[in-house]
Amino acid sequence: MPQPAVLGDKTELVYELQLTNFSEDVLQLESVDALDVATGNALGHLDGKALDDAVGQVQSLPAKRSVAPGGHATIYVSLPAPTGEVAIKHRIEYSVAGTTQHFTVEGGRFTPRQADPVALGPPLRGGPWVAIYDASWARGHRRVLYAVDGTLHLPGRFAIDWIKVDANGAHASGDGSKPASWFSYGVDVLAVADATVVATRDNVAEPGVVAPGPSRVPIGDATGNYVALDLGDGRFVFFEHLKPGSVRVHPGQHVHRGDVIGKLGFTGQSTGPHLHMHVADANVPLAAEGLPYAMEGFQVDGKFPSIEAFGSNQAWTHDVARRRTPGMPGPLEVVTFIQQP
Repeated sequence: MPQPAVLGDKTELVYELQLTNFSEDVLQLESVDALDVATGNALGHLDGKALDDAVGQVQSLPAKRSVAPGGHATIYVSLPAPTGEVAIKHRIEYSVAGTTQHFTVEGGRFTPRQADPVALGPPLRGGPWVAIYDASWARGHRRVLYAVDGTLHLPGRFAIDWIKVDANGAHASGDGSKPASWFSYGVDVLAVADATVVATRDNVAEPGVVAPGPSRVPIGDATGNYVALDLGDGRFVFFEHLKPGSVRVHPGQHVHRGDVIGKLGFTGQSTGPHLHMHVADANVPLAAEGLPYAMEGFQVDGKFPSIEAFGSNQAWTHDVARRRTPGMPGPLEVVTFIQQP
């Protein structure tokens, strides 16, 4: 069940609507509204380009919002989190392609979960570190669904890839073709809470060269070497792409916040050395649902204007360093982790 998440300076509800066209016609989505069940007031509205950007499909049609007969579309929703306990439903307006027929259907009712996100400490030391994620990226964590045992899962709903940069925006020395030339490579990865180790892997080899584009590996090896910690209350945190031979913990071991559990590496499905971190509701890398979390112990130093700016080693915008209320950094924010005494 969706629950509020602090993302940068915003508190949002982040979830997906799954739509299937059971008719024999191509249907054109016109608008999507999230409504307060009690009052009928709109909590969020999508149409035009905003709806285009929010739609993900498995079939290819000329129009982004067209759903073929038997086709499926996912609407990736982010809206300001309502205060208090509010039941939400959705109104979908659509038309039959090539006709003047318009229809409205309501559904997708739920009440957001009111539980507080789990509080986590820094997974790394110092900085500057870039929080690489954005809900709008077509192949970003937020939009990569996995069908496991006949059920769709989105484990990386709130995942962040952490990459270290310098004051000028570079993330590696030289051309960055060697993993060891990346500023992130080989640094200590830290336990983010007092927790129990529930799974580890440390037998995935590492490419010797960072090639353009993501590495292609079997889906079972996508995480690379990893550690999973049981945080309690059905929540698990994953640290992925660790350096071969660096995992220092074993299943059943109890760790404390700040303990070194491994080193940042370049294993699995990865475009370069980084730490992938996410929280989910099961001790499996893929067959689980991603959950929000509240990070503590970091300050925001600035931000990259775009992923293209980061990828081309352009400078990031430096702001006056400020501590952030526990939550997740915003997309492409640059932060420094502050260790607690």
